[in-house]
Amino acid sequence: MRLATIRTATGTRAVRVDEAQAVETGDADVRALLERADWAAHAEAAAGPAHPVDGLDYAPLVPAPEKILCVGQNYRDHIAEMGSEPPAYPTIFAKFAPALVGARDDIVLPSVSAAVDYEAELAVVIGRPVRHAAPEQALAAVAGYTVLNDVSVRDWQFRTSQFLQGKTFEHTTPLGPCLVTPDELPAGSWEISTEIDGETRQRSDTGRLVFGVADLVAYLSTILTLNPGDVIATGTPGGVGHARTPPRYLTDGATMVTAIAGIGSCRNVCRAETAVPGRRP
Repeated sequence: MRLATIRTATGTRAVRVDEAQAVETGDADVRALLERADWAAHAEAAAGPAHPVDGLDYAPLVPAPEKILCVGQNYRDHIAEMGSEPPAYPTIFAKFAPALVGARDDIVLPSVSAAVDYEAELAVVIGRPVRHAAPEQALAAVAGYTVLNDVSVRDWQFRTSQFLQGKTFEHTTPLGPCLVTPDELPAGSWEISTEIDGETRQRSDTGRLVFGVADLVAYLSTILTLNPGDVIATGTPGGVGHARTPPRYLTDGATMVTAIAGIGSCRNVCRAETAVPGRRP
């Protein structure tokens, strides 16, 4: 099953995305849907107003998650290109909801930086409360997977040893378009990539994660309760612009496509902050 949050004339709506149409579930967004104990059965049986899939206006998949937890240095090739050593424990930081944009929305390049970078990531969406999960129990709490790009303002990120200030600028982080439930995906790993203006900058697969999904859910649920709609960004593979010689950052007007095989893609145009932020048609 595929789920999304779309914008309509009367506000956002959670939808089940079928082959040709998206059917409203009766919930305001995907977080509200996942907060139902019977969310899967409820979404499967939904028969609300339908919208053609072509032309859907995707909001961020979870517009206002309680938590957006992010993992740094979690692909061995990215660790190497950044001149680091594999960590003994996951490197955790956070984002806040104002950073999120939809899968077709413009990304705002902050006026205070000329070092804005791209980071394709597999994102995990939690489907039920989980605390102190063992790795073998952790996957049962996962509602599904989606696409995220952890657009990073590098000069602000590296001002201190703490990443957050370079990771949560407003209107920088596409999330979506859909949540794909695990039963819809093939076993094993999935190809992940970033293209900028048609040029492939990142290409890897999720099997190269240092800490996998089960390990991350278990680790984070030891710190605090993970709740429905919480998002975990699992890290980016090698090929980021900051690690290139010379560095290659995002520029005004560039089109960024972030894709994960079997899950979907975000297609976002980068706009300088002095331009008016907008949404792709």
